Amino acid sequence: MFTQIPVFFHSNQVAPADIASPSPYKPGLVVADWQARGFPIRIEAPSPVSRDQLALAHERGFIDGVLDLAIDNGFGNRSEKVAASLPWTSGSLLCAAREALANRQVAVSPTSGFHHACYGRAGGYCTFNGLMVAAVALLRDGAVRRIGILDCDFHYGNGTDDIIHRLSLRDHVRHATAGHGYPMRAEAFLAQLPRLVAGFADCDLLIYQAGADPHVNDPLGGFLTTEQLMERDRIVFRSTALHGIPVAWNLAGGYQDPVDKVVRIHANTMQACIEAYFDPSEDVSAEPQGQPDGATV
Repeated sequence: MFTQIPVFFHSNQVAPADIASPSPYKPGLVVADWQARGFPIRIEAPSPVSRDQLALAHERGFIDGVLDLAIDNGFGNRSEKVAASLPWTSGSLLCAAREALANRQVAVSPTSGFHHACYGRAGGYCTFNGLMVAAVALLRDGAVRRIGILDCDFHYGNGTDDIIHRLSLRDHVRHATAGHGYPMRAEAFLAQLPRLVAGFADCDLLIYQAGADPHVNDPLGGFLTTEQLMERDRIVFRSTALHGIPVAWNLAGGYQDPVDKVVRIHANTMQACIEAYFDPSEDVSAEPQGQPDGATV
């Protein structure tokens, strides 16, 4: 059990708020909200991934084109600031995954914009698939033999499946995406979830995308209430803790207006994580919430 939940965040993960999706700027809002709520978190500075690390899961010409502003990113533009943030978002998830493996419990990457990114193209507000960049990096380094990805965003993680297929990784990456093959009825979905998580028990690590867009009021989603979304997260974290599966989780989608509604959903996910992994017998009231250089929000 933890006295503080490790969260991998740097302000370089944040891009301007002048884009249709909140994904580029949401990390800063979410971390600031978690801090304002007094959640027992510890901010850790991630390292950005290199182009070579991105090339573990993507075609090199695509990577260079996006980062050199010659190809549109997943938001349909060639923003220099968005491009600069992309190595940091994938780096945040990779660092959280490594930390979860090390502590054998949990770590957090407050990032979005991964699962529609395919091997050689962006799409659906996603540019590089940080889920697969992390998975392949850990497999290459021998840190894991098998890794799970539980994608509870509302939409099908088509990019993740594309990369798994392109790289012939079915034996090493187990992918379940709630937007494909699972019931979009709340009671049936929540009833299946404990068994679904248990199916990752032989994985060395689970990456969990705790999307906010399955909310009933989300303009691009809609089948779980606020309470049911929090129950989803409680089921996942109770199950990973029960089965001893290290878990690194991130934010994924959420498109309600104003964005404060999305931020509150992500706060509920952190609350569910704390319930499963935080040790309330430890007094951390006097401990500062760490903040790496440049990580002001």
